[in-house]
Amino acid sequence: MQQTVLVTGASSGLGKSIATHLHTLGHTVYGTSRNPQKYADLPFPLLALDVNDQGSIDLFFAELQSKTSQVDVLVNNAGVGITGAVEEVKLDALRAHFDTNFFGPLAIIQQILPLMRKNKGGKIINITSIGASMGLPFRGGYSASKGALQIISEALRMEVAQFGIEVCTLAPGDYATDIASRRYYEPNKKGSPYEKLYQESLATMDEHVDDGNNPIEIALAWVLGFQDKMERPRSHGQQNTVELRSYNRLLPVGILTASSLVTSKPTYSALMPSACNSAALFAPSVSSIPFKTTVKPS
Repeated sequence: MQQTVLVTGASSGLGKSIATHLHTLGHTVYGTSRNPQKYADLPFPLLALDVNDQGSIDLFFAELQSKTSQVDVLVNNAGVGITGAVEEVKLDALRAHFDTNFFGPLAIIQQILPLMRKNKGGKIINITSIGASMGLPFRGGYSASKGALQIISEALRMEVAQFGIEVCTLAPGDYATDIASRRYYEPNKKGSPYEKLYQESLATMDEHVDDGNNPIEIALAWVLGFQDKMERPRSHGQQNTVELRSYNRLLPVGILTASSLVTSKPTYSALMPSACNSAALFAPSVSSIPFKTTVKPS
């Protein structure tokens, strides 16, 4: 059945892959970008939206509702990265980061819910990160913002179930996108006690993104969760991720050192579905995605 889908941050990366794939399947897709005029070659309409600007949000929803009276699915994908030691990263930078990664998606949700209630149903998918489930060294601000979005999604899910609205979070690992170009970097200060490890971390982050899988994997796998009922508030389809989360809670701090986390390639390289029904969406390649593997909630 054809549905109307809104994908924020759809000009590149994961958002572009998801929006393009859903468009090819025949769904009506609206994407957003702060500068849509720069992306005239996309197969779906791209509307102007800055999630940090309430005026922009109001104008966007006025334009959207002039084009459609129904949004069946919201994919909250727009977001940015941030790096820096917790001790050194500027608080203003962290506040701005939360404005984009947490308050921005929340503002879109608050605007879309009355429309979904009026239409007696809908689905909201908030894109988080594997970093939402544990603090990543020198990416603590990013982990915190995505973790906050994950937790509020769980509360929202229970609040809006009575209206036939489903909510889930989708937590990707490293994919070959342009996220590094949109990341705030706290300068690596000469003589800082974190200087050496932070520099190693920055190099490893970029390497993991450069070596990441094609984001089309998420679009191909995720579409099944989009079409089916989303049954679990937080479920994980890959054993290593579940084990790492459990050990991170139970083992002494020294077992999972900062250096091992920032210099070792994670064993998870694809996708952690958090609350997107019973489909296990992990896979090293598109051809081997085990769509219907049973998963256990954490």
